[in-house]
Amino acid sequence: MKKFQLKLIIPLCLLLICTVYACKKSFLDKPALGQIDPALLSNKAGVESLLIGAYSELDGYGGNGAGQSAAPSNWMFGSITGGDAYKGSDPSDGANDQTPVATFILPATNSFIIGKYAAQYDGVQRANDVLRGIPNAKDLSADDIKRITGEAKFLRGYFYFELRRNFFMVPYADETATDFANIKNDKDIYPLIEADFKFAAENLPETQPQRGRANKYAAMAYLAKVYMAQAKYTDAKPLLATLMGASAVTAGGQHYALNDHFQQNFSPEAGQKNSAESVFAVQASVNDGSLGNNSNQGDNLNFPYNGGPGGCCGFFNPSQWLANSYKTDPVTGLPLLDNFNAAPVVTDVTYTGTLDPRIDITMGRKGIPYLDWGPHPGDAWIRNPGSDGHFSPKKNVYSKSEVGTNTSTENTWTSALSTSNNVNLIRYSDVILWAAECEVEIGSLTAAMADVNMVRERAQKTSGWVYLNSPYDASKSIYTVQTTPAANYKIGLYTSFPDQTYARKAVRFERKIELAMEGHRFFDLQRWGSAYQAAEINAFFASDKSIDITLKDAHFTQNKSEYRPIPQAQIDISNSKGPIVLKQNPGY
Repeated sequence: MKKFQLKLIIPLCLLLICTVYACKKSFLDKPALGQIDPALLSNKAGVESLLIGAYSELDGYGGNGAGQSAAPSNWMFGSITGGDAYKGSDPSDGANDQTPVATFILPATNSFIIGKYAAQYDGVQRANDVLRGIPNAKDLSADDIKRITGEAKFLRGYFYFELRRNFFMVPYADETATDFANIKNDKDIYPLIEADFKFAAENLPETQPQRGRANKYAAMAYLAKVYMAQAKYTDAKPLLATLMGASAVTAGGQHYALNDHFQQNFSPEAGQKNSAESVFAVQASVNDGSLGNNSNQGDNLNFPYNGGPGGCCGFFNPSQWLANSYKTDPVTGLPLLDNFNAAPVVTDVTYTGTLDPRIDITMGRKGIPYLDWGPHPGDAWIRNPGSDGHFSPKKNVYSKSEVGTNTSTENTWTSALSTSNNVNLIRYSDVILWAAECEVEIGSLTAAMADVNMVRERAQKTSGWVYLNSPYDASKSIYTVQTTPAANYKIGLYTSFPDQTYARKAVRFERKIELAMEGHRFFDLQRWGSAYQAAEINAFFASDKSIDITLKDAHFTQNKSEYRPIPQAQIDISNSKGPIVLKQNPGY
């Protein structure tokens, strides 16, 4: 029997509830918190349906239909703005919504920030509706109440965390709020987010009947993530120790561990989704009668442009800056922490310098096998090489053998772009590298080095590398004829972290190359400090603006660009009666 997918089977009650959501006016014309007919909340089935509705908003496609702007992968807000990738496509495509985000020339009327903001508050509303409904459902047991409340608060914490790290000072409404338009944004909401994740960690079960649900340890991981965002290393460290200990398990009961091969984290194949490395992921499915609406649709622009998987739309091309980050020292196999961007630059299969093997799982390069689609053809798959560079995204892409199984067969224009690939929000390697960071800041440099080496040891396994002239087995995420590596791969382990400065640099660089194209980079830079973030992002602009012409005027401004502006229409609505309720973020 197949495992139940959270969004695969939706009760009739949820369909009625979704109709209520869909019939409301636009987010910006209404309070973010509405009321649900109490009759729908009068029993356990109704409350459980509301909870599924809250989970469904994780993919960013809910009552507000935010689309790619609210993609949980944060490909625009986390990866492109952090230097991992270019916007892609033609310069005119997304010039008024995506380019301003990527270049930090960002008005408060930008549609991409409106979509992101609206979708997160839609999720908050849905989580609060669950909490409001619990007292009305008299057939809930004490254990039901404990679990459902924990899941709803976990989800509310997630949505508010996305709001806080993107929009800084935002209004906070819990399930008791009745007039969202009059709630001020004059308090930091981090303590409230922490409280939700603490409650979830204390009350959720260790395992769940469906693997896509949050469990105790996913809540602990998110609490740790919130602490890391605030540089609260002392608070995060014991949580991470628990997550790396013998007791911590996934919602499906697997002990957390790194997958054997790096590629397995990005496969929609059954048996690899919701793996031991998946701490929490947004669930995706296809061919379930939803016309692709349950797929990983937030990333459906992010495929090679022509002839390969997807066939459209040429967004999210990995940057030259990122490609150069995978260079290694030819003797030690360690990253070039200080001069990775020096000549020569990493190009296609003809590049002869030593490389970290994760490069060819993270991005497509000309002449390198692209799963089982054959060698990447180079600019033939690039929509506009003058603004997109020469590499293709790869982590979100399916293999050719999966067409029709892990891609949609339903008759929509996005069929080839709709995939059942989950979106990893936290992987176990993320946890390990947080632990390393804590050790650098408040612990042991030796322990930090051991954590970093744990991640690098997985990348060293030759069985997980890309090979020339080899079939690709999607069921195992490996190239089966392992004779000729596709590049001059060399990756070594650290033997010493001589001081804190070096150790900090090594840990941060490891996060860059391990988690590239997964929506983390901007937020990592953000939490490491404004000056550091500005230096890194402006160095990327200076380096790559000759490749991506849309970056020619891009600039990160300290004490402004760390956060996005609150949508102006929401400020206008909240302040329309005279008193100042919402204040705009600095610099906008």
